[in-house]
Amino acid sequence: MTPLDPLPGKRRYDALIGTGGIGTGMFFALNGNHTFGREESRTGRFLENRDYAKLHIITHYVQTLMGPGFKSVLVGRVGNDDAGKRLMAEMTATGLNLDHVRMLDDAQTMNCICLVYPDGSGGNLTVGDSACTKVDPAAVQEAETDFIAFEGRGIALAAPEVPLSARIELLELATGYRFLRAASFTSEEIRMARDSDMLSKIDVLFLNRDEAAALTDTSAERPPVEVAQAAVDAVRKVQPAMSLLVTAGKDGSYAWDGQQLTHAPACTVKAASAAGAGDAFCGGTLAGLASGLTLAEAQQLGGLTGALSATSPHTINAEIDRISLAVFAQEQGAELSADVKAVLGMR
Repeated sequence: MTPLDPLPGKRRYDALIGTGGIGTGMFFALNGNHTFGREESRTGRFLENRDYAKLHIITHYVQTLMGPGFKSVLVGRVGNDDAGKRLMAEMTATGLNLDHVRMLDDAQTMNCICLVYPDGSGGNLTVGDSACTKVDPAAVQEAETDFIAFEGRGIALAAPEVPLSARIELLELATGYRFLRAASFTSEEIRMARDSDMLSKIDVLFLNRDEAAALTDTSAERPPVEVAQAAVDAVRKVQPAMSLLVTAGKDGSYAWDGQQLTHAPACTVKAASAAGAGDAFCGGTLAGLASGLTLAEAQQLGGLTGALSATSPHTINAEIDRISLAVFAQEQGAELSADVKAVLGMR
């Protein structure tokens, strides 16, 4: 894999410390578009698509794009089972630091079944008592030595699929050690974060359109720019300095940097699966910020990463690196800033 070219004198961060879900899953394609009923029996087929959990997906792209000079430290739990062993091997091969990922004998690796309807929509059935639920504040505290080592030079990532208490602890440590604090939430969680003081501990918030609508108790069917602007208005009341990114599928993405709302159009691709594209966007954006790009420029890099990820049937596209993103950008005729082209090695 070929990492990003660092911008001379502009690289901002040397490490990421994150907690969130580590797990796997399988895709089941249903026959028929009607919603699966409580007592219904329906045929379908398992797909070959490989599914991964949020922390793994996001940090895969950050580490791959940043390269061996960057340290991605994961705090998580997997089961001492075949799935856990396979994931540990894959993450190690990517270069992720697993010093704070434990294999548990008394819990299974998080697993889910992703139901896919013929129209492309779907949902997940996820194990509720997996090893991920065992990630607690004490597990996060194990990484304090890494926070100390990279004080003022790191990104903290609080991702879904582990308890909120562990994510709060991560953000507290990040505050004390002057890390950039990034987070994402499910639609259900974002309301809890809003109604507590959790949002005040976040510098960069990643949401999709549904999550942004949930934040403001409005409909995701509104025009995406209205959904994004309402989310901006909501977070400004809690954390005026917060940056916000809202992905909206084919309608592109919106980025608020504290001063203006920037729209980036979506790339046109033949999608094999949109699953994981939002997490890939998050990973690409964080890699851009670490490289020294502005938020709007990092948004461009995130958009390329998310779009190219969708061309793979798996939720991690193992082919993505600086070179593949540069080729993809040229094929798309993407409008990129000079600095984004520089980190991609484009002329």
